[in-house]
Amino acid sequence: MSAAAPAGRDLPHAPECGRRERKKHRTRMALLDAALDLFLEQGYDATTIDEIVAAVPVSQRTFFRYFATKEDLVTGFKAEHDQIMREALAARPDGERPFTALAAAMGAVLRAIAEDDPDGTARFRKVRRVIEANPALMPAQIARMAATERALAALIARRQGVDPDTDVRPRLIVALYTAATRVAFEECARHDVWDPLLIAARVEETLALARDSLPEWV
Repeated sequence: MSAAAPAGRDLPHAPECGRRERKKHRTRMALLDAALDLFLEQGYDATTIDEIVAAVPVSQRTFFRYFATKEDLVTGFKAEHDQIMREALAARPDGERPFTALAAAMGAVLRAIAEDDPDGTARFRKVRRVIEANPALMPAQIARMAATERALAALIARRQGVDPDTDVRPRLIVALYTAATRVAFEECARHDVWDPLLIAARVEETLALARDSLPEWV
């Protein structure tokens, strides 16, 4: 039997892997920043992929290595926030009421955004402004939100010890939470509020209002 190859012989050097990942992240963020600036300056529909790649500059092939479509630039940015939301919800105390747990998890997301570096916080503000100003992004937003709601409902079902295939309450609670947060974000946009901490406060107020209104209005 031949001797085993030394560990790591066929694997890329770790520092080299780290440099590649950092370079890929910088390229992705550069494309996102260029796109958001163009969307805000001249409109989402009026901006072409050619203009985005020219602003970086990279090739179209590079663009499609990171993003499938223009919509993906905007909705894909929120994937990390969805992951934070799921992890925060899973970490909430056992026995906490589902709506309260969802509200606390959203607070964790918005705090993470507020505590991000200035570039990350600025991207959040720009993404919110682009989403609110462009109804053309609604189908992609709905598709992303549907996937997020399914994941959150599965977590709520697990926390409550019910079967999500036969018990609609987890989906109902998540749908209510989603509607309340959407109203809060829309109100923030209507009043030109884009700061993550101010949005967090408005979301918390709206979720509390939704929870307290249920016994009287539903």
